Amino acid sequence: MKDKTLLFINGDAPKTFPEVEEYGLIACTDGAFHYLKNLDFPLEKLDFISGDFDSHSGKDEDIYQDKFIYTPDQDKTDFQKALEIIVERNFKKVDVLGGSGGEQDHFLGNLTVAFGFKNQLEIKFYDENSEYYFVPESFVLKDVKGKMISLYPFPAVENITTKGLNWPLTNGELSITSKIGTRNFAVEDEVSIEYEKGDLLVFIGKNYL
Repeated sequence: MKDKTLLFINGDAPKTFPEVEEYGLIACTDGAFHYLKNLDFPLEKLDFISGDFDSHSGKDEDIYQDKFIYTPDQDKTDFQKALEIIVERNFKKVDVLGGSGGEQDHFLGNLTVAFGFKNQLEIKFYDENSEYYFVPESFVLKDVKGKMISLYPFPAVENITTKGLNWPLTNGELSITSKIGTRNFAVEDEVSIEYEKGDLLVFIGKNYL
């Protein structure tokens, strides 16, 4: 069984789509459903659409009603509720499109939601500029030579050492209140990251040079 989920949420609509055949589960929030309808995406491939659906037309509901999962809880974001459904269905990996852009408080909220699920799901965000995700205390990025690499503490990382970056760190400290590690770039195909304590978000951008 394919163990990955493709999830669309309500940020900027992607300009391209991955191969849907790679995924065992394909889903979207109701906000993302609006832009998917206007793009060349095979809506019949969606396994579920979650949200409160207060802005959908009757026509949409007639066609896709069997895919709708009503999630009215206003104490949770649509992204959080979609991830809960994915956990219930025993999927472990999630590729997220539409996580950035639009209102930036939504973007920060999406990162916070992903942080809350990092011990249950392997979540990777993709947009037109980069891919980004939380990494464990020992991790290797592969095939990244020449790409922009940003290390963002969430909110702090202790005793971090990196190899393969133009500006390496050795037993360093990162914190959102003092020093962060953005706009670096890889000088090797592989970049290793090790740290002792904290949580780290890594952004892998387009070619730096």
